[in-house]
Amino acid sequence: MRRITRIATVGIASAALALSATACGKSSNDSGSSSDSKATKAAIAYDIGGRGDQSFNDAAYAGLKKAEDELGVKGAEAEPSSGEGDADKVQRLTSLARAGNNPVIGVGFAYAPAIKKVAAQFPDTTFGIIDDTSVTGKNIANLVFNEEQGSYLAGVAAAKASKSGTVGFIGGVEVPLIKKFEAGYVQGVKDTNPKAKVLTQYLTQPPNFDGFAKPDLGKAAAQGQLDKGADVIYAAAGLAGSGAIEAASKAGKWAIGVDSDQYNQAGLAAYKDSILTSVTKDVSDSVFNLIKSVKDGKPQTGEVRYGLATDGVGLADSNPKYKEMTDLIAAVNKAKQDIIDGKITVKTAP
Repeated sequence: MRRITRIATVGIASAALALSATACGKSSNDSGSSSDSKATKAAIAYDIGGRGDQSFNDAAYAGLKKAEDELGVKGAEAEPSSGEGDADKVQRLTSLARAGNNPVIGVGFAYAPAIKKVAAQFPDTTFGIIDDTSVTGKNIANLVFNEEQGSYLAGVAAAKASKSGTVGFIGGVEVPLIKKFEAGYVQGVKDTNPKAKVLTQYLTQPPNFDGFAKPDLGKAAAQGQLDKGADVIYAAAGLAGSGAIEAASKAGKWAIGVDSDQYNQAGLAAYKDSILTSVTKDVSDSVFNLIKSVKDGKPQTGEVRYGLATDGVGLADSNPKYKEMTDLIAAVNKAKQDIIDGKITVKTAP
């Protein structure tokens, strides 16, 4: 797999909703051999935090790796760099497309303006964008999730696990996508325990997107909520969420992970016993499925949605302590079925 190195770029920070890397440099995909030229190539451009965030980006990478292993795809990755704007994303996606990658996938809603421009210039290349439906086209696949549904289940679990009656939510940046996480979580908590108190905090406001990238911000916010009596903290904050998990663990309280099953993330192994569960998004399969569709000659386009009914979102149960909480599991399972059956409609905004 080709992994593009980090390169400093000059951009407009206010335009950046995520950070990705400029595609450049010689790669194995450009070797000129006949086997390379005939191989299916696929590329992902990472969101803020890059590979190694133990969450969103790592899930996308897992999908690319699966495509390499099972489909024989030659993968390329583009890493984030700080302070970039839409022009940098356009350059990155253009370079990936020119290198023959198909599909080219932007990991995160920040890629919408760039994909709108670049997709029009490469009509024979499929472009995927995760977590966005604002940009559409004949060669664009919008890979989206019902985050609010998984977050509702997290709220049920938090309310059942809490002994203090106070739980916390930490959002990385206050944008509509993360508000979906908050809305579902708060609704799940309140539906389970109307007397419960939910502390909510966002780490940064646009155009500052450090709230997705800096663990120290998540750690400080979590500590503040712990000091106010919270004993379960759910963070939807990318790499910054690892700081919240650390703070909860050191205080002997529960943390709820996000996007990936963070109990199983090697970088969080020291805190895994405190990760009650994680709200999972099947980003991995969404990436794999798009790559496979292109390889099969039937590329996905338009909105491709993943929700509870298709296990596109859900709660992880890797922690043995979670599996011992039979009342909690029963409540979560009932809520899941009620959402699937339409008995519960989960809010998408607070």
